[in-house]
Amino acid sequence: MPVTVAEVNELVGTLWPLDGSESWDAPGLLSGDPNAAVSHIHLAVDAVLDTVNEAVDVGADLLLVHHPLLLRGVTAIAEDGYKGAALARLIRGSCALIAAHTNADVVETGTSAVIADKLGLVDVSPLVPAANPARGIGRHGTLAEPTTLGRLARQLAELLPATAGGVKVSGAFDQPVSSVALCGGAGDSLLGEAQVKAADVYITSDLRHHPASEFRENAKISAGPALIDVSHWASEWLWLDTAAEQLRAGLDGVTVTVSDLRTDPWDFVVVQ
Repeated sequence: MPVTVAEVNELVGTLWPLDGSESWDAPGLLSGDPNAAVSHIHLAVDAVLDTVNEAVDVGADLLLVHHPLLLRGVTAIAEDGYKGAALARLIRGSCALIAAHTNADVVETGTSAVIADKLGLVDVSPLVPAANPARGIGRHGTLAEPTTLGRLARQLAELLPATAGGVKVSGAFDQPVSSVALCGGAGDSLLGEAQVKAADVYITSDLRHHPASEFRENAKISAGPALIDVSHWASEWLWLDTAAEQLRAGLDGVTVTVSDLRTDPWDFVVVQ
């Protein structure tokens, strides 16, 4: 018997339980017939027109993304807007859409945990633990070998897919780094967390000017970590291969592919 959309969605709920999602989030099955057969799943961070077209063109029956397409309420899905056009393309191409967002961030193999693993951190635990202390938002741990801020930033640049924004750093190139706090995706809401303040460096994305500036100024007075800001898309793209492996293990005979398309919104940068 072929695997169905409903069965894939059930596995998704087992790998990344919906009760782990934030109250404002909207993961799960977003479009598609639950009874439709699935022989090919395509993974991407974002359900944008390029990844939607790619999924349909490669013959995928289901597109699994990290960011929900319908995170905020809409009043129309007309095809003169990208969300309507994307949904229409998926529906006409018989390709269902599932999102695993904050529910995939908090698990033991989630977005932040993958970064921690790639950096070789030891004694890793969540920045903000959930009811299950092994799960939660962000991660903190210790590098297997101490390094410098500059070397760590270069390591991240080699680890992450290239983007126009690159890797931005606040701190001295040669300052020593041993303890690391990190959060895949937007993480300036965690700047006040004790484990962030206690680390040598905090790695995240989408750091805004005022929170970052105030944080670094306070660090000059009371000590605190350097900051590394990386692309939101790049930090979460690393998780896709792990997610693909988990899906393959749970779905015999289903092809699972990962998109290499860059959906970071910035195309180039002019260095001054």
